[in-house]
Amino acid sequence: MTVMTPAPIEQQEDEEMLVPHSDLADNHQPMEVAKPEAANAVENQVVEDPPSSRFTWRIDNFSRLNTKKHYSEIFIVGGYKWRVLIFPKGNNVDHLSMYLDVADSGSLPYGWNRYAQFSLAVINQIHTKYSVRKDTQHQFTARESDWGFTSFMPLGELYDPNRGYLVNDTLLVEAEVIVRRVVDYWTYDSKKETGYVGLKNQGATCYMNSLLQTLFHIPYFRKAVYHMPTTENDMPSGSIPLALQSLFYKLQYSDSSVATKELTKSFGWDTYDSFMQHDVQELNRVLCEKLEDKMKGTVVEGTIQQLFEGHHMNYIECINVDYKSTRKESFYDLQLDVKGCRDVYASFDKYVEVERLEGDNKYHAEQYGLQDARKGVLFIDFPPVLQLQLKRFEYDFMRDTMVKINDRYEFPLQLDLDRENGKYLSPEADRSVRNLYTLHSVLVHSGGVHGGHYYAFIRPTLSDQWYKFDDERVTKEDTKRALEEQYGGEEELPQTNPGFNNTPFKFTKYSNAYMLVYIRESDKDKIICNVDEKDIAEHLRERLKKEQEEKEHKKKEKAEAHLYTIIKVARDEDLVEQIGRDIYFDLVDHDKVRSFRIQKQIPFNLFKEDVAKEFGIPVHLQRFWLWAKRQNHTYRPNRPLTPLEETQTVGQVREVSNKVHNAELKLFLEVERGLDLRPIAPPDKTKEDILLFFKLYEPEKEELRYVGRLFVKSTGKPVEYLAKLNEMAGYAHDEEIELYEVVHFRSLEKPKEDDFCLEMSKLFTYDDVVERVAQQLGLDDPSKIRLTSHNCYSQQPKPQPIKYRGIDHLVDMLIHYNQTSDILYYEVLDIPLPELQCLKTLKVAFHHAIKDEVSIHTIRLPKQSTVGDVINDLKTKVELSHPDAELRLLEVFYHKIYKIFPLNEKIENINDQYWTLRAEEIPEEEKNLGPHDRLVHVYHFTKDTAQNQMQVQNFGEPFFLVIHEGETLEEIKVRIQKKLQVPDDEFAKWKFAFLSLGRPEYLQDSDVVSSRFQRRDVYGAWEHYLGLEHSDSTPRRAYASNQNRHTFEKPVKIYN
Repeated sequence: MTVMTPAPIEQQEDEEMLVPHSDLADNHQPMEVAKPEAANAVENQVVEDPPSSRFTWRIDNFSRLNTKKHYSEIFIVGGYKWRVLIFPKGNNVDHLSMYLDVADSGSLPYGWNRYAQFSLAVINQIHTKYSVRKDTQHQFTARESDWGFTSFMPLGELYDPNRGYLVNDTLLVEAEVIVRRVVDYWTYDSKKETGYVGLKNQGATCYMNSLLQTLFHIPYFRKAVYHMPTTENDMPSGSIPLALQSLFYKLQYSDSSVATKELTKSFGWDTYDSFMQHDVQELNRVLCEKLEDKMKGTVVEGTIQQLFEGHHMNYIECINVDYKSTRKESFYDLQLDVKGCRDVYASFDKYVEVERLEGDNKYHAEQYGLQDARKGVLFIDFPPVLQLQLKRFEYDFMRDTMVKINDRYEFPLQLDLDRENGKYLSPEADRSVRNLYTLHSVLVHSGGVHGGHYYAFIRPTLSDQWYKFDDERVTKEDTKRALEEQYGGEEELPQTNPGFNNTPFKFTKYSNAYMLVYIRESDKDKIICNVDEKDIAEHLRERLKKEQEEKEHKKKEKAEAHLYTIIKVARDEDLVEQIGRDIYFDLVDHDKVRSFRIQKQIPFNLFKEDVAKEFGIPVHLQRFWLWAKRQNHTYRPNRPLTPLEETQTVGQVREVSNKVHNAELKLFLEVERGLDLRPIAPPDKTKEDILLFFKLYEPEKEELRYVGRLFVKSTGKPVEYLAKLNEMAGYAHDEEIELYEVVHFRSLEKPKEDDFCLEMSKLFTYDDVVERVAQQLGLDDPSKIRLTSHNCYSQQPKPQPIKYRGIDHLVDMLIHYNQTSDILYYEVLDIPLPELQCLKTLKVAFHHAIKDEVSIHTIRLPKQSTVGDVINDLKTKVELSHPDAELRLLEVFYHKIYKIFPLNEKIENINDQYWTLRAEEIPEEEKNLGPHDRLVHVYHFTKDTAQNQMQVQNFGEPFFLVIHEGETLEEIKVRIQKKLQVPDDEFAKWKFAFLSLGRPEYLQDSDVVSSRFQRRDVYGAWEHYLGLEHSDSTPRRAYASNQNRHTFEKPVKIYN
């Protein structure tokens, strides 16, 4: 799906184009992203085959158009008039701007609206596959009568005559419009219409939703998940089995769409992961591996293998001698080529295609030496559920980037893998098993290589009825929509478009299948089995039943909320309970007092009877006060309710107390008590009487508590009440006390688990402060505390900690420029701070020589130590390939090696804050360099074209390589591939170049590489290096565990 911005309003031009005002900047680019939940509000349900049409607009003399905007002629779709609107020079952006416009919006009746799905395209007249096409959907109204893309495509590309968009100064614009008769989204009920419910999208989780729906609708898999042992004490957010059970139960029995947040939390994902679109094929593998692991030792152990595991045999067979090598491997899914294959059968033919090993590529047979041979794959057995991953994404060498393959690719409703006398089967395959499969699911990707939308077509019972599972929405679909329309490929335009010549044009379909699930006919009765409540653990049924009841209760409360008022009643008991614990500066937290849900029409006096029952206070002894916010921002009981107000309804009293729209009424219940603590009538209140509340702070105990309230005269003086206040506090009547008024304050954030609050004098010395912190932590040695001040602007610790006795007083520790903070950060060190300050701490990344591992080590040594000392210390902490291995320390910056540290260099001046320090074993071949050998830098790079200039971007882990005299690139490539462990199919795409000062000179396999490198300082020439060019799609993570391996995408991880 594509997100777009409407065309901004233009005041000076004709007023017939009514476009909603956009808060977005004009130059916001449309982005291909997963469909957000909000989009569903305007998405509508198809009730019949909708009218559609394609319109092509030929614009001659395009570069000579001198109008800001330009309209096409009108075309009709679904009985409505439409036209295309373009801004040839961009709508205040350096892109072509293009929109679909309701042509007669100015004359339509009040309240008109229509809904359309549409695509707009600029046709590439040289290579139609490079046409630029964007699609979206919109509810057109009088306020939003046009919709489209402000930044459709860069003007630089459009006007470039070599690109093929402008040919003979003619531009071809295409619009495809589908007008749908609609019902409002909120009235469509997936469960009622189809019997199934959808899954909510968390942000970019449609790829996961389509996979989960597919797995759910394999009943045998669902039954196995239900039978995984869980307990009533498990929490779904911490248990993948329970979260999946809960999700499947809700999908089976809920009446509305189901959320997946519990499941992603059980994966260990945070919000960021939910907004990161992963590879669904990888998620499928990782999830199944995780479930397979968690099923071990349970009654359902082996279910994943039983359903999804098949086996094939890799073989190499010599032609002229009697020698054959075979290796059996298992698979859970098969990756099939799309490019160059017309259908699934062609992909299987290619999968088992025999490769001849001859000439320079002969096979080395153990006792026969180099031999001509045949190499291939045959299948030993297929699984009951066959998952086929279609390779829709691959690397394009010509365009030097990953591309999506939108070629037409057919797949049958029934798949016969025994065809042509079992051509796909190995000799040891069991021929009694009939490998005839029927299509169960088609998972679809709509969009481009960098994103898009995912949904699934599924036949839950393998009947003729297909269903489309598109996040929250489930709809019935026919076989044509599920199969033929997902083949991809191109469609030819009709020849009847106005203003268009007779040359046929085709457009690429960007929605197509990328994963297929087949079920073996002979196993379908076992797999499409009955799953009912008896398969679900009792504790799970009870938990989910309770959740559903709570949900219904909240739903009912929400629906009836307008009929009720929530009355929150605070009492003296609440103030005693909260002040000094939860509340310090204010009086009470109203969310923690007793609340009553009362119908608005009930008289307030009747509500007082409820209060009498709840608190045991007779109605005539209750006096209620309204709260009010005062000028000093405190919140206090302001005045009692009048007798007249108490005769009104609860709703009327709420309106008196709160002018803003709020369903809550906050009251203070004043109850006077006699000497026997029994309630008595409240005293008469005159206009001169003020109700004051008193809190007592005892500095020695560092305690604050509520001691009571008192009526005082507005004309009275504090000294008149001191004796009474001492009595309330439990002091002698002549005790000296000080009175303060509580005014507005800045609330402190509640400390986190490891944080705490201390009360200290700002005049405390450095030693006083660390002693108090140590005392709080139960630490015997305060010198092991290191403090860091707070940066008030970044809300983070300052970069440099406070040195031992480096700041004299607490007040100076809290000042940041002209602001004062109340936050200090502390660390507990393993050695005293004065001792640590005499040491140098370095963070070193150690790269293992054999294992594909990087480990981070903190080295702490006296500042006068040398690099040799660092290496000796590191040797005691790491695993070496052999006991006599020698190590070296490198300085790496921006994926280049800038320095190898001499062993005698002092560490005091080494800066590891910006540069990465890397330690590694010195390879044996580097220790024995011949007189004509070269030690060269080898870096990964990719080319980035910016502002019409080619720039080299380095990435990944750099390394050294010994180049022997006369050695060709072909020979060097063998060693590089072995060192980096890159698969053959990926390594074949790499290019190799000699780079000098950022300029690549590409090398051929026959080139002698050593001649390119001068014999100069072995370690100094980082500006001359051997470059490995390939795409960099790896996530930017420091010290990733597989930095030496090249991967093309962000891996999916399930952490729990």
